Amino acid sequence: MEESQGFAPPGSPPGSPSSSSESATPPPPRPVSARFASDNTAGVHPAVLAAIAAANASTAPSYGLDAVTSRAVALLRAHFGTAVEVAFALTGTAANIIALAALLRPHEAALCATTAHILTDEAGTPERFLGSKLVGIPTPDGRLTVPLLSAATWPPDDPHRPVPRAVSLAQPTELGTVYSLESLREIASWTHANDMLLHVDGARLSNAAVSLDVDLSAFAACGIDVLTFGGTKNGALGAEAVVFLNPSLATPRHHLQKQAMQLTSKMRFVAAQLAALLEDDLWRTNAKQANTTASALSTAASALPGVTMAHPTQSNAVFATIPPESAAHLHETYAFEWHPPSSTARWMTAFDTTLSEVRAFADSLKSSLPD
Repeated sequence: MEESQGFAPPGSPPGSPSSSSESATPPPPRPVSARFASDNTAGVHPAVLAAIAAANASTAPSYGLDAVTSRAVALLRAHFGTAVEVAFALTGTAANIIALAALLRPHEAALCATTAHILTDEAGTPERFLGSKLVGIPTPDGRLTVPLLSAATWPPDDPHRPVPRAVSLAQPTELGTVYSLESLREIASWTHANDMLLHVDGARLSNAAVSLDVDLSAFAACGIDVLTFGGTKNGALGAEAVVFLNPSLATPRHHLQKQAMQLTSKMRFVAAQLAALLEDDLWRTNAKQANTTASALSTAASALPGVTMAHPTQSNAVFATIPPESAAHLHETYAFEWHPPSSTARWMTAFDTTLSEVRAFADSLKSSLPD
C-alpha cells in the first residue's frame, strides 16, 4: 500500500533557527482511511460488545462448560441441524485447521481453488500443521466446478502422490462470487461419489446467505461435511465456529481444538459473540448492510468511464479494473488491495459501512480518473 507523503512545510523567514533542513519538522502524513480495505478493519457491533460484557458479569466453568457456550451451540444447532457438533475458534485460519484436521491424514490431499484462503493467505499453515497436501485448481471466478475437479483428480492408489481426500471451497469465494445451492449440491455429490469429503470455508457465510436470500439452514441441506461459520468479519471481535454437519467426523474435535491452540479457557467470551450474532438474526442484518453497500459501490463505480468490474459483485467484495494512476491517487486517501499486473482493485464493505461513505469513495474514484 502506498502512503501519502504530503508537502514539505513552508520555509521559515531567512536567518531564523527553523529555516535549516536539520531543524525543520515535516508534517505528519495525511491519515489514510481503511474503510474499504477489508471487513476486518470494521469495529465490533454494539450488541456483540454487550454480550461480552454480560458474559463477564460473574464466574463460569472454563473450557466451554458454561451456559453461554451451551447457548451458542444451541443456536448453531437451531440453524444448521440438531445433530451437528461444534468447535469454536478465535480466527478463521484456526477454524480451517480444525475442520481440515478432521478430514485429512498426512498422506492425503485437499483440492481447492488457486485463490483459496487456505492456499494463498494462511502462510502454509494447513500443510505445516496437518502434513497434508493442498492442490490448487485454477478457476475463472474463484468457483470450483465438477468438471474442474474431475480434470484435476488422480487415482487414489498411486503411491507417488497423496490420496485426494477432501474438496475445500469458500462461500463466498475470495473473489466475492457466490456458489448457488445447486452448485454446492453437485460438488458434494461428486465429492462423496469419489470417496472424498467436502469442507466449506464460511468466513463470510452470512454474506453468501444474504446474497442467495436463504437461511443458514439451506447450507446444511447441500451435503457439506464440515463448514466454518465466521463471525469476525460480520461484527464480532474474534469468533468462528467449526460446524460438523457430518457428526461422525467430530469425535476428536476437542483434541483437534486443543492441538490447534483454540481450546481457550474462557470460551464463553468467544461463544457470546456468536450467540449475539445468531440471536434475532443479527448475522443477517449485518451481512445485508455489507452486501447492500457493496452493490451500491459496484453500481457507482461501473458507471464511471475507464472502470470495469473484474468479477460480479455478489457479496461484500467489489473487484474493479481501474487505471494505475487512479489507484495511486486513491491510495493517498484510502487503503485497499491492489493487483498491478491486472490493474485490479479490491474494495470491501462491512456491517457498519454507510451509503454516504460509498458516495464519498465513488466521488474520489471519479476525481482520480484521467480526463
